[in-house]
Amino acid sequence: QVQLVESGGGLVQPGGSLRLSCAASGIFFKLYDMGWYRQAPGKQRELVATITSGGSTNYVDSVKGRFTISRDNTKNTVSLQMNSLKPEDTAVYYCNAKRTVMNYWGKGTLVTVSS
Repeated sequence: QVQLVESGGGLVQPGGSLRLSCAASGIFFKLYDMGWYRQAPGKQRELVATITSGGSTNYVDSVKGRFTISRDNTKNTVSLQMNSLKPEDTAVYYCNAKRTVMNYWGKGTLVTVSS
């Protein structure tokens, strides 16, 4: 049974930082490309950042220079360090694991950026 469990969301002031983590089980983690997506109220889910099985990273333009994705294949975790947070970063953040036709999602963790 595949599980992706996100943690680390919460309320933070503009300019603050949060670190999201996703713990994966039930998959051969090191073979999967991992990603973080987000969905703001009334908007479609969008890609935030991805990291391939080989460690290559990609970011949406709006978070470049502020967010960093990383993975630990020994712990089966992927993390998203979010700095200089803005109100427009407010969303539910979802962890994603993808390999060929296999595509798995976590249930999400809410990040609210507000003063």
